[in-house]
Amino acid sequence: MPVVSPEKLISLQQNAGEIRNICILAHVDHGKTSLTDALIATNGIISPKLAGKIRYLDSRPDEQLRGITMESSAISLYFSMSRRLTPEANPEQKEYLINLIDSPGHVDFSSEVSTASRLCDGAVVLVDAVEGVCSQTVTVLRLTWTEHLKPLLVINKIDRLITELRMSPGEAYIHLSKLLEQVNAVIGSFFQGERMEEDLQWRERVEERVKAAATKEQEKQERKAAASPHDIAVDDMTSDTASTVNGEYEEKDDEALYFAPENNNVIFCSAIDGWAFTVRQFAGLYQKKLGIKRSVLEKVLWGDFYFDPKTKKVLNSKHLKGRALKPMFVQLVLDNIWAVYEATTGGNKGKGDPAMVEKITKSLSLTIPPHVLRSRDPRSLLTTVFAAWLPLSTALLVSVIEHLPDPPVAQSSRLLTLIEASPGATHVDPAIRNAMVNFKSSKDDPVVVYVSKMVSVPASELPQNRRKGGTSLSAEEARDMARKKRADIAKAQAATYGSNHGLNGITEALGDTSIGDETDGPSVMDVREDPEHLIGFARIYAGTLSVGDSVYVLPPKFSPATPRANPPPAKVVVTGLYLLMGRALESLDSVPAGVVFGIAGLEGHILKSGTLCSQLEGSVNLAGVSMASRPIVRVALEPVNPGDLGKMIHGMQMLEQSDPCALYEVLESGEHVIDTAGELHLERCLKDLRERFARCEIQAGEPIVPYRETVVSTVDMAPPRDKTLPRGSVIGVTTSQQITVRLRVRPLPQAVTEFLEKQGSAISRLYAKRKAEDETHRKGPMEPQKEEAEFLNSDLQDNVNALSLEDFKNELRSSFESTKEHKETWRNVVETIAAFGPRRTGPNILIDATQAGTCRKFLQSTRQDLHANSPDSSSESLIARDFSDKIAYAFQLATAQGPLCHEPTQGIAVFLEEVTIANGSESETQSSAAPENLGRLTGEIIKTVRDSIRLGFLDWSPRLLLAMYSCEIQASAEVLGRVYGVLTRRRGRILSESLNEGTPFFTILSLLPVANSFGFADEIRKRTSGAASPQLIFAGFEMLDEDPFWVPQTEEELEDLGELADKENVAKRMMDGVRRRKGLVVGGEKLVRDAEKQKTLKR
Repeated sequence: MPVVSPEKLISLQQNAGEIRNICILAHVDHGKTSLTDALIATNGIISPKLAGKIRYLDSRPDEQLRGITMESSAISLYFSMSRRLTPEANPEQKEYLINLIDSPGHVDFSSEVSTASRLCDGAVVLVDAVEGVCSQTVTVLRLTWTEHLKPLLVINKIDRLITELRMSPGEAYIHLSKLLEQVNAVIGSFFQGERMEEDLQWRERVEERVKAAATKEQEKQERKAAASPHDIAVDDMTSDTASTVNGEYEEKDDEALYFAPENNNVIFCSAIDGWAFTVRQFAGLYQKKLGIKRSVLEKVLWGDFYFDPKTKKVLNSKHLKGRALKPMFVQLVLDNIWAVYEATTGGNKGKGDPAMVEKITKSLSLTIPPHVLRSRDPRSLLTTVFAAWLPLSTALLVSVIEHLPDPPVAQSSRLLTLIEASPGATHVDPAIRNAMVNFKSSKDDPVVVYVSKMVSVPASELPQNRRKGGTSLSAEEARDMARKKRADIAKAQAATYGSNHGLNGITEALGDTSIGDETDGPSVMDVREDPEHLIGFARIYAGTLSVGDSVYVLPPKFSPATPRANPPPAKVVVTGLYLLMGRALESLDSVPAGVVFGIAGLEGHILKSGTLCSQLEGSVNLAGVSMASRPIVRVALEPVNPGDLGKMIHGMQMLEQSDPCALYEVLESGEHVIDTAGELHLERCLKDLRERFARCEIQAGEPIVPYRETVVSTVDMAPPRDKTLPRGSVIGVTTSQQITVRLRVRPLPQAVTEFLEKQGSAISRLYAKRKAEDETHRKGPMEPQKEEAEFLNSDLQDNVNALSLEDFKNELRSSFESTKEHKETWRNVVETIAAFGPRRTGPNILIDATQAGTCRKFLQSTRQDLHANSPDSSSESLIARDFSDKIAYAFQLATAQGPLCHEPTQGIAVFLEEVTIANGSESETQSSAAPENLGRLTGEIIKTVRDSIRLGFLDWSPRLLLAMYSCEIQASAEVLGRVYGVLTRRRGRILSESLNEGTPFFTILSLLPVANSFGFADEIRKRTSGAASPQLIFAGFEMLDEDPFWVPQTEEELEDLGELADKENVAKRMMDGVRRRKGLVVGGEKLVRDAEKQKTLKR
C-alpha cells in the first residue's frame, strides 16, 4: 500500500462531511489493537503481513510486553471509495478521513475509555465470538448509550470457532445467533430502564395536572353562585381542558437500536487472519448468480430463510415441508469460509489441499502470487486468499462511512443533551449553543474545544525537535545516541544480574558493551535528559482554532452563571497544534470544527480534562461531568535518596495531570500518596514515575486498603458498659465539669443505610442549597447568579436528577417505616435529623432528641429552622443551643475516624438526648457560663462528644466492612479446580458458575476482598498456565461478620479453642494491621511469649 502523506490528511480536515470520528471499544483481549493494525496497514504505515503482530498503537514497552493496551491512542487514516449519491447516478470517487481511537479493555484503565468516547461520534464495539458478552462489554455498551454514540458491532475471532472449537457451519450459525441475542438483550435493558424512568416522570406530570384541574374545579364550585355567566363559561372551558390531560403515554420505537446483520450494522470478522464481511457484501456477490435483487438478498441472508435450489426461490421455515435445507447464511456464506480454511490449513496434517485451493481461487476469480502458492506456510496462503476475497479494511471502513454519522450530523443530535447536562446550562450563550449544535466552523464563530486528557510526550518526539528524514547525524549527536544506548543496555543487564551483585554487576555490564565511541566512557550520568511535555488530547466542536490564538481554560467547577467566580479562568495562548498519528505527531497551523487533534500550551492549566472557549461570558463547561470512577488502591511513596524528594513531587504532579484516573495527595502525616484504579494501574504509574516523570528511584509502601466500621446487635454481645443505662447510652462530662452531654448510639436499619449510600449526591446538593440560603439570611439577599453558583459548587454537581428536599424526606421516611424492629424508635425521626456524616454526606445520622431542640434540623425548611433555633441575643449566659455547631462538628469527627482503626463509620445513628450546663452559685454562673467563655468550652465539648460517640459505638458488637472486588473469570474445565483453590486461599466467595453455551468455558463470578487481591491475577495465571485471567471491578463494602474483640468465654468455647483462642481472629488481625500502619496503639499485643524458650526456636 502507498504511504499517505500528512499533507493529504490535513487537506481532508476541511471537508467535515467526509470525516468520521470513531473509537474501538471492547473487553480485554477481544482483538481491538489487532483490528486497528489491519486498518493502519491500508495507509502503508505498517506491512499487511505484520498486521495483528506489531500492535502499532501500543507504543509503550510495557504494553508490548504484556500484550494489552493501557492508554488510548489516536491515528488519522485515509480511505477512498466509489459511492453513488442516488441509485441511478454514476459512482463518484470519494475521499474520507477516519480519526480512529484505540482504547484499553482492561478494567483498571476504564477511565481511558471514558475520555476517548467523548471525542467521538460513533463506536466500533468488538465481541469475541467464543467468550461472548463479558463484563467490560456491558460497560462499553452502556458508555455508548449514555454518550449517545452510534454503535457498530464487530463479532471478532470467528476463526476460533473453526480451529479451536471445531464447529460445523450450522453450529457456528446457531452460536452467532445466540451471541447476537445476548448483545441485543444488553441494549434492550438500557432502553427499558430509560423508558420506565420516562413513564414514571410522565405519570407524575399527569397527576400534577389532574390535581391542578381538581383544585380549579373545586374553586369553581365554591364561587359558582356568585359568578357571572361569562366566568362560568370560562371555567367550563378550563375544566374541559383539564379533562384531556390524561392522555396515553407515547411509546418510542426501539427497532433501530438493535444490532441486526440485515441492517448492515453487524460485521463478522477475524482480525488475526485479516478478513471481514457484512451481509451486504455477499448480497452483491450473489445477486447476479441467483437472479435476486441485492436489496432483497440483504433482508434474507440472515435469519430463518432457506434457498430452494430447484425453484430458485427463498423460503421461510413454514414452507420447508420437512426438507433438510440449510439456512441461506450457512449455505452461501459460512460454508465457503469453512471451505477456505479446510483447503489452506486443514487436511493432510494441516498442510491444506492445493487442488481445492486452485478450485476456490478460480471460482472466486482471485489471483494468488505463485510464490505464495509454493509457500510451505499454510497461514500465508490463508491470509493471502482472504485479503484478496474479503479484505478486513474494506468491510469495516465502508460500514463506518455508511453507517456512522459525520461530525455535523452527530453534533446536531448529541450535543444538545451534553449542553443541557453541563453546569449552568440555562446561562449558555445562544451563539455558542447554535455554533456547536449547527456545526459552525468559520473563523468568526466562537471556538469550543473539549480536552479529554493530557498526554505526556518526550521532547524528542515533538515535530519541531524530530529530525527530518534523509539527513545524517552530526558527530556530537551520534556520540549522544551512543551514550544513551550504552546506558540503556547497562541498566537492562544490571537488572538481569540482580541487585545482589551491586557495583560489580554494573561494572561487568558496562565492560561487556562495545557500542559507539569507546573514548567517551560509558557513563549513565552523561545521558541528556529528555524532558516530558503535556499535550492535550482534544476535539473541537465549533469554530476554527489556530496557533497563536488566545482561549480561556475553564476550570472543572466553572459555571456560566458566574464566569468571574474563583478560581478565575486563565487565558492561554495556543503554542502548537498536532495531527495525532499514533506514535508520531505532525504539526498543524489550524484545525476546523469536527477534528480530533493535539494541542500544546495547556501545561499547568488543565489537571485532567477541561474546556477551552474563545469567550468567557456564556461559555459552556463540557468537562463538568465526571466520568471516571474514583480510584480504590492507595500507596505511599518515598524516594530512595531523600534529596530526590523535589523530583518525586514534581513527577507525581505530572503523573496526576497526564493520567485520567491517578490522584496525588499529601496526608496529614506527611506521606505522599498516589491513588490508582487497581494493581496493574499502580504498576504502570510507578514505572512512569521512575522512568519518565521523576527520573529517580522510588520505593512504594504496602497498599493502603480502605475499610469501614459499623455496629450490629447480636445475641452474644458483652453486657452494657453501664448497666443502669440502655445499651449504647453514654453520659459525658467536660473537663471543667461544666457541661454534661447525654447521647445514645444505635445501629441504623439496613434499608436506611443503603438508601443514604445511594443518595450521597442528593444530600450534598441539599447541603449546598442550605448553605447558600444561610448566606442569604445572614448577609441579605444575594445576586441570583451568586446564589446559583453556591448551589452548583457542590462536590457532586454532575447529578442532575438528584432528589428534591420533599422527595428525599418521603423516601427516607418510607425506608424507616420498612424496618420491622424497634418501629417506635424510628417514628418521626426524619424531622429531627440534625446532620449526616462523615463529610456531611455519609450514611450516619445525628438525631436531636432533646426537649429544647438544641441543634438545627437539616431537613426542615430554612426559615422555620432559623426561627426555631435563633439564639437569644439578650441572654447573658450560655445555653445549650450555643454549642449546636460544635456538637455537629464532633459528630463529623467521630464518624470520620471510628474507634476500631480510625476508618470511616457507616450505619450508626447518634441520638442527642440532653445537653446540660451546670448551674452553681450566681457568681460562678456569671463567671463560667458567660458568653466570653465559649471559646474555652468549644474544645472541651468537641472532645467530650467525640469520645462519647466512640464509647457508645463500642457498647454494641463492632464489625469491619471490607472493600470487595467483583471478580469474573473465564476458564476451561481442566483448570477450574485450580481457580477455586486460589480463590479459597484468598478468602474469595463464589457467587455463580455457568457454562457458556456452545463453548467449553465456564464463567465464574465471585467476590474477593481488595486486601487479598494483590498478586491475585499473577497467581491465577501461573496456576492455570495462562488459561484463565480475572477481571476485578470494585463492588463496594461487605461486612466481615466477626467481632475483633471476641474472646472465648463459655465452657464450650474454652474447651474447643483454649484460653488463647487458637482459631485466628481475622477481623482483629486486619484491625491491628491498620492501627499499626497508622501509628495507633495495638492492644493485647505480646512482644515476647515464653521467653525462656526463645533460644531454641530455630532448632
